[in-house]
Amino acid sequence: MKYLDYGTWLKQELGVKVQKITLNAGFTCPNRDGRVGWGGCTFCNNQTFNPDMGVSTQSVTEQLEAGKRFFARKYPEMKYLAYFQAYTNTYGDVNRCISLYEEALRVPDVVGLVIGTRPDCMPDELLDYFEQLNRRTFLIIEYGIESANDETLRHINRGHTFADTQQAICKTAARGIRVGGHIILGLPGEDHDELMRQSRIVAQLPLTTLKLHQLQIIRGTRMEKEWQKHPWPLPSIDEYIDLVLNYISNLPSSWIFERFVSSSPPSLLVAPNWGLKNYEFTHLLNAHLSRRHEGQESS
Repeated sequence: MKYLDYGTWLKQELGVKVQKITLNAGFTCPNRDGRVGWGGCTFCNNQTFNPDMGVSTQSVTEQLEAGKRFFARKYPEMKYLAYFQAYTNTYGDVNRCISLYEEALRVPDVVGLVIGTRPDCMPDELLDYFEQLNRRTFLIIEYGIESANDETLRHINRGHTFADTQQAICKTAARGIRVGGHIILGLPGEDHDELMRQSRIVAQLPLTTLKLHQLQIIRGTRMEKEWQKHPWPLPSIDEYIDLVLNYISNLPSSWIFERFVSSSPPSLLVAPNWGLKNYEFTHLLNAHLSRRHEGQESS
């Protein structure tokens, strides 16, 4: 079993080395503002995505230029993807959304967009725009899937169903747009067998890229209160690596894997505290994968 990694794929797609610059464009979420719920997902603290983010007072252009200055010191020839990450980046007035995307693309050396959103926040008017945009620049629409189990989605206050996820991803892919997905492994009630069941369902989605990461208990979230009151077991590193390898073995070999783990700031992370950087985890995972492959060859 082998997998395709995101960095290599991006360089093949774009012909240059690229870096994502994370943006906070001032969006919110429908399960925060009362449209479908209040308080957001129980696991969510957006500071884990970008600890310095907060409520940004900088424009999209200012954030991108700051990111470029940071990376250009080491990689002067680098090109960039504008990553609309914080909260739900297709939620709100369509014209305002489009103006923010177009602003990002006017910044020199920005060669494409990655737009993070929810499955229940993709109006047809924006899909029409994205279909046209995809013909003139690199584009990924990244949906938060999180789980394929509706009971789990309700438990974590997600505010949509897996059927919503399937519909949004299929509609987006049908426009010829690259679609990314994001899944959390280890949500409450989802053991190994349940996740293997879900992996076979997720495998039917027309995804281009996928992010997996371990459930993290983050300080200040409703999930932290739930876990502190009634803790459920969180996997060790080796257990999680086995889970990831078993999960991806059920997925199409054509999918691009962007990451398998996430590292939140120590000041926010309650558990599990593995003490590994993302690249260190990936080295461990690849070593486990090599041993599996060698074992299969010798059997």
